[in-house]
Amino acid sequence: MKIGMSHGAGGEVMQSLISDIILKNITNKQVNGGVSLDDLDDGATIPLNDYEIVVSTDGHTIDPLFFPGGDIGRISIAGTVNDIAVMGAKPLAITNAMIIREGFPADDLETIVKSMDEVCNETGVSIITGDTKVMEQGKLDQMVVVTTGIGLVKKGEVKRDSGLKVGDKIILSGSVGDHGMALMAYREGFGFETDLKSDVAPVWGIAEAALKIGGVTAMKDPTRGGIANALNEIAEKSGVGLMLDEDKIPLKEQVKAVSEMLGIDPFEVANEGKVIMGVRPELAEETLSAVRSTKYGSEAQIIGEVTEGNHVLMETSLGGKRILEAPIADPVPRVC
Repeated sequence: MKIGMSHGAGGEVMQSLISDIILKNITNKQVNGGVSLDDLDDGATIPLNDYEIVVSTDGHTIDPLFFPGGDIGRISIAGTVNDIAVMGAKPLAITNAMIIREGFPADDLETIVKSMDEVCNETGVSIITGDTKVMEQGKLDQMVVVTTGIGLVKKGEVKRDSGLKVGDKIILSGSVGDHGMALMAYREGFGFETDLKSDVAPVWGIAEAALKIGGVTAMKDPTRGGIANALNEIAEKSGVGLMLDEDKIPLKEQVKAVSEMLGIDPFEVANEGKVIMGVRPELAEETLSAVRSTKYGSEAQIIGEVTEGNHVLMETSLGGKRILEAPIADPVPRVC
């Protein structure tokens, strides 16, 4: 087997690569009984006394580096902060490694670093250490950024993506497909005007508001593979089914238009500023109100509920039902 683009795009192909090659050949994957590499959650934990340190790392190869709504600097910090946040932890610090192609414009690098700093200031996170390397012309496509995030949560309060219970309501914090479709439309240079922008944003404010209500059972940010992949993953890990209402899932008209033109399902496209969460039914409306009061959560909706079974089902706009399957891979490559 040779590694292909689909192996890094989320979905079933990437999961097979991780299981068959990576996990199989790593022996030490857990510290102090915390969440381990085997759990394949958004991050791992290191229990220490009354707290757990939450750690997550991301490599960013997005193309292009600058896109409507953001750049590689914004997405590298926001993406890592989000992985920490959906584990229920307050993000504290980031490490940042940059591999830069020889000849890369210094002005562009400064813009990217300023974007990183902007997201850090918004979320109260510090970049505390890093590394910079330069590679020869022709050896690297512009720039790769690798970030590691560190957060803190009280012991026993980590939110796993396997915590759904039958009866829980599913809250989605906003419209889907914005990032992937904005990137695709801009990257391919389609001959039509659109004001569609990426949703890339830090979601700690959303997570924090929901956690204060006390009913959150699971959280995940639907990046590569979109909500289709994220919903199937949390349902499978929790050993439950889901029943969704298609009409409740926020979807911008611009996203619909680009998706229909390209024949791409927006439910399978990456998002970079959204949260999917399971919430106890008696606290769902209160949690929804809390999420809607945040900077990036005004479009939040309850989109379904947790059921018995092992399928993610969706009531369609036409009145029927269909299985929402996990994608093979994200149809838009190099989205983060």
